[in-house]
Amino acid sequence: MSSATRIAKSEPFWQGIDLKEKIQIDRSLLIAVVMIASLGWLMVTSASMDWSQRNFGNIFYVSIRHGIFLCLGVAVSWFVLRIPLSLWRTFSGLLVVVSLALLILVLIPGIGREINGSMRWLSLGIMNAQPSEFAKLATIIYMASYLDRRREEVQSKWSGFIKPLFVLSLLAVLLLLEPDFGSVVVLMLATLGLLFLGGVKAGQFILTTVVVLSASVVILLSSPYRLKRLTGYWEPWTEENVYGSGYQLTQSLIAFGRGEFSGVGLGNSIQKLFYLPEAHTDFVFAIWAEETGLLGSVIILSLFIYVFLRAMALGRRAFQQGQFFAAYIAYGLSLLIGFQAFINLGVNVGLLPTKGLTLPFVSYGGSSLLICFISLALLLRVHHEMEVINGKR
Repeated sequence: MSSATRIAKSEPFWQGIDLKEKIQIDRSLLIAVVMIASLGWLMVTSASMDWSQRNFGNIFYVSIRHGIFLCLGVAVSWFVLRIPLSLWRTFSGLLVVVSLALLILVLIPGIGREINGSMRWLSLGIMNAQPSEFAKLATIIYMASYLDRRREEVQSKWSGFIKPLFVLSLLAVLLLLEPDFGSVVVLMLATLGLLFLGGVKAGQFILTTVVVLSASVVILLSSPYRLKRLTGYWEPWTEENVYGSGYQLTQSLIAFGRGEFSGVGLGNSIQKLFYLPEAHTDFVFAIWAEETGLLGSVIILSLFIYVFLRAMALGRRAFQQGQFFAAYIAYGLSLLIGFQAFINLGVNVGLLPTKGLTLPFVSYGGSSLLICFISLALLLRVHHEMEVINGKR
């Protein structure tokens, strides 16, 4: 009996979850992500030692916490891997409602926690949860479900195209109130990319893209601190910006310059010695580039490109088999991970303005790591269900 049938008969949803189910793993995708996460732990450890010693009196404080989050992510992904995709499809609307509620809660004084001028976190005692990370995943699942259920309407009518954008706009407004412009950008790019792959008309897609770009420009120009970041990005080496809005970028570029071809050696970074603020989070790749040079940078880039292409190929395979929800899940998650990695790396090398976005599977941060591993589990579940379908033919 399928999980959808169980739900229709009002049986508990967890009866559709088989913890003893034998999962057919996409080994190459899993190995690539394990390599990224392992190198990420090494990167975070190296980049955080001096900061940890200064703030906590233990050079491995951040490294230990990062390792705990990795183990927790593996455990959660093991469980998620055994949840049928049909359950995610059924509860996709509820996930969006929960994410909206969490984004509202984080804005309430006394509930949300403010760090560096932004209300993005909910304190859970042992860690700070970031609802925006959950919201990005929930949106992708909802969009995949919507495109599966309303595919013909999306492809033929304006109403089918506009409805999901209304939900997306609500999420974007709440994220901007934190403020978290970086998450809005990633969410918009991934969602628009998913709609494009879902077969929306070219005119609808172009018009929406123009509107989104125009709104982004208005948001950038209307916010003094975002405008400062933009000017710091254009001219980071001016006397005014080098110690102001362009400080992180200039220090990151210095790290890349010092790394040259083979790097200065693991643990030998100078920029992590309080020149580059909290180098184990958004700018961890810059420290990696300084210590391992161009060679180490190419390894990380190659792994991310492989994961993106593998996930996209998985989505194409599911689409060809008529499993549209699975296809859109794979497409959406590959776009989400791909765009976030591209923006983070682009910020590190000065290709894009500074944004507070983590590098997936790498940067320190419990919420980000957990959501990344859940995303990996969903991709592996798509592969498993495709293999099961092929085995029945």
